[in-house]
Amino acid sequence: MGIELRIPDLACAACVDTVTRAIQTIDATAQVRADPTTKQVEVITRASEAAIKQAIVEAGYSVA
Repeated sequence: MGIELRIPDLACAACVDTVTRAIQTIDATAQVRADPTTKQVEVITRASEAAIKQAIVEAGYSVA
């Protein structure tokens, strides 16, 4: 399932790495593409959107 999210706090490559690791703790096979310039994140995962959002929030980021 593909999920597109906007993460206003996504500012740099380190942020992308943190968000990617958080998502992959929920689904180790998730594919994550993130752009700190546009704040857009695309996730291809088998996990629910709610679980992905929760993992991102628990990593310290907000989801718009």
